[in-house]
Amino acid sequence: MGSRIRLIHLIFLMMILSILGGCSETKLAIHSAKKVIRKIEGKPKGRYKVGNPYQIAGTWYYPKVDYEYERTGIASWYGTKFHGRKTANGEIYNMNELTAAHRTLPMPCYVRVTNLENGRSLVLRVNDRGPFAKGRIIDISRRGAQLLKFKRQGTAKVRVKILADKSRALAFGIKNKNELARVGSPITVKKLPKAKVSSESLPSPPGSKVSPIRETSHLKKHAKLAISRADNTELKRSNEPLTGKIIKTTVVSSNIYVQVGAFGEYANANRVQARLASLGSVKISNVVIDGRDLYRVRFGPIERIADADSLLEVVTEAGYQSARIVVD
Repeated sequence: MGSRIRLIHLIFLMMILSILGGCSETKLAIHSAKKVIRKIEGKPKGRYKVGNPYQIAGTWYYPKVDYEYERTGIASWYGTKFHGRKTANGEIYNMNELTAAHRTLPMPCYVRVTNLENGRSLVLRVNDRGPFAKGRIIDISRRGAQLLKFKRQGTAKVRVKILADKSRALAFGIKNKNELARVGSPITVKKLPKAKVSSESLPSPPGSKVSPIRETSHLKKHAKLAISRADNTELKRSNEPLTGKIIKTTVVSSNIYVQVGAFGEYANANRVQARLASLGSVKISNVVIDGRDLYRVRFGPIERIADADSLLEVVTEAGYQSARIVVD
C-alpha cells in the first residue's frame, strides 16, 4: 500500500515538472519571438544611395538618377527568404511593407507599378537592388504582389514609372538631413533649393518714361510664405506612409516581346536581324522617340512569360547581353 502511494506521488511530481518545463519552453519561445520581432522593428537607418556600376553573374549594371524612367516588362516578388535582412541602402527588408528592388534607380525613390493584366496600380518605395534574374525589371515585396494580385502566379506584365516630384523631394530631404527619414516622420525644411537669379538695370530707350517696378514688402512676405508652404507640403508628402491604395486603370491588350536592341541606323538593325533569323521570327519595327528614328529588333509577340524567358536566355547566350523582355 505504502509503495503504491509513493508511486502515485512520484507520477504526480513528474507531471508537475513536465508542466513547469513546458511553461519554461513556452516562455523561451515567446522571448525568442520577441527578440526576432524587435530585430525587424528596430530598423537601422538607411541612407540615400545611387551607387557605382556593379557586376552580377557577368552582367554590368549602371545605377543612375533618372527621373524620367518608365518601362514595361515582367515583375516578380520576393518574401520569406529575405525577410529581416539588410537592403542595399542599409534598411531592413520587411515583406509586409510596400517596397521594391530595382537594379539601377536611386534608393530610396517612389515608383508606380501597374499590373497590365488586371489594371491594378500601386505606389511602392524602392530601397533595394535586384532582381537579377534575366527578363525581370522589378522585384516587389510580398505585400505589394498581394495587392497587385499576382502573388500566386509569381510574375506579371507591368509598367514601372518613377514618381519624379515625390522622389526628388525625398532625396532632397534625406541628403539635407543626413539620415533616412523614417516613414511616418516627415522632414521639415523651410524651402527647396532654388536657382540664383541675377538682374541688372538696362537704360531706358531715348524719350521713354519708365516707372521703376517696386515689390512691396506685403507682396514679398506672401510670395515667400506661399513658396515655403508648397515646398514643405511636397517634402511632407514624400515621407507619408504608403497606404496601399489601389488605382484601377483600363486594361488594354498587351503582348510580350524579346527586344534585342534599338538602333539609330537601319543597316545595323538589319545586320542583327540576319544574324538571329535562325532563332525564330525576328522583326524590325520603326519608332520615333524624342524626335529620333530608332529601329527595334524584336522577337514576338510571345504568348507565355516562360517562353519569353527561354528565348531571352538563348539570345543573351548568342552575345546580346542587353536584350530584354518588353510589353507593348
